[in-house]
Amino acid sequence: MELYQSTTPFGRRTLTLAHVTNQALAKTRPPEKAVHKWSVFRTICTAKARIGVSERALAVLDALLTFHPETVLTGEDLIVWPSNQQLALRAHGMAPATLRRHIAALVDAGLIVRRDSPNGKRYARKGRGGDVELAFGFDLSPIVVRAESFGAWAEEVLAEERALKIVRERITLCRRDIAKMIATGIEEGVPTRGSGEGPATWADIHALFRGIVGRVPRTASQAELAPLADELSMLADEVLNILESHTETQNISANESQTERHKQNSNPDTLIELEPVSRKDMGASIEPPPAKARLPLGVYPLGMVLDACPDLSDYAKGGISNWRDFLATVGVVRPMLGISPSAWDTAQAVMGETQAAIVVAAILQRGATISSAGGYMRDLTRRAEEGAFSVGPMLMALIGSRQRERKRA
Repeated sequence: MELYQSTTPFGRRTLTLAHVTNQALAKTRPPEKAVHKWSVFRTICTAKARIGVSERALAVLDALLTFHPETVLTGEDLIVWPSNQQLALRAHGMAPATLRRHIAALVDAGLIVRRDSPNGKRYARKGRGGDVELAFGFDLSPIVVRAESFGAWAEEVLAEERALKIVRERITLCRRDIAKMIATGIEEGVPTRGSGEGPATWADIHALFRGIVGRVPRTASQAELAPLADELSMLADEVLNILESHTETQNISANESQTERHKQNSNPDTLIELEPVSRKDMGASIEPPPAKARLPLGVYPLGMVLDACPDLSDYAKGGISNWRDFLATVGVVRPMLGISPSAWDTAQAVMGETQAAIVVAAILQRGATISSAGGYMRDLTRRAEEGAFSVGPMLMALIGSRQRERKRA
C-alpha cells in the first residue's frame, strides 16, 4: 500500500502559501546531502535576525534537534515526533502556550515543516522489520536544504558586526582625542586659527564637537555612524594641526630667546628669594603658611557621579580619581559650555563648589538637549536658592537614562 504524507496542518491551523513554498523546498533536498546539525544551528543563531526568529524560538529548535538521534542530518528519516510535554522539558520548562507559539514561528520562518497525523498526534508507524515507515511530527529537511543560505547570511551578519565595531571604536577614539586636545588648548592658552568669517575660539570648536557628538545615536547601523565618524576624524585632524602649529611656533621663539632667558635667570634678586631667610635677619617672626584647605567632598560618591556623567572623563588629562581631579576638569569644561564667571560664582555661593561642579558635569552630559548652558545654570541656581532643586534627582535621572540605553543596545 502506498503511504501518503500530509501537507496540511491539523485542526484550526490554516495553510498559507508560505507553508506550501517551504514544503516544496523540502522536497528538493537530495537524499545524499548531509549537514552537521549543530554547525548549521550555530549559523542559524548568528543569522536569526535575517531569518526572523527569536532566541526563544531557537531554544525550541535546539530541543527539536536533540530528538534526532544522529549528529549528521541526511537520508530520509528527518522527522522527529516528540510530544509537547517532552519538547517543553528539553526547552527548559517552557510553558505550553509559549511552546506552541514558537513552534508556529519556526514553521513560518521555513526552518521546519509540520507533518500532522489524522488526529494531530505525533508518532511513527513501523513496519514488520522495525523500521519506521511513516512518521508524523516535524520535518527537519528545510534546515538541510537551506544550510548554505544560512551560512552565507551568518557571514554577512558577522561582517556587519565587525564593521560596526570598527566604526564605534573610531568614534570613541576621536571623541577622546578631541576632548583632551581642546582641554589642553584652553589650559595652555593656545590661540586658534582664524576662519573666513573671523577668528574661531575654543568655545566655537567645542560647540562644533558637541554638535557632532549629539547626533551620534546609541543604537545605529554602520552606514549611519560612518559619516559621523568621518566628521569627527576631520575635526580631530584640525584640532591637532592647531596644537602642532603652536608647538612649532613656541620652539622657534624658544630658540630666539634662549640668551634673554639666561640673563633673566641670572637676576641676583631671584637668587636672594630662593635663599632661606632666618627670623633674626627679618627682625620679625615668620608665620608658616596656612595649610591648603582640603577640597570639599561631595554628598554623593564620586563613582556614582562619574557613572551618571561619563563624558566629563574625556576632558581629564590623567583621568579622574578624586574630587580634586573632578573639580579641575570641570574648571576646563565650564568656559567651553558658555557658563560665565558670574553665573559660576553665584552657583558656588548657593550650592557649594562641589555641588555646582556636579551640575556642570550633568549639563555637559545632556549636551545637545540644552540650548543655553549658562541660562540653564542660572535657572537651576535660582531654583536651588528657593529649595526647589537638588542634585540627587538629576543624577538618578541620568543614571536611569544610561541604564535604559544599555538595555536597548
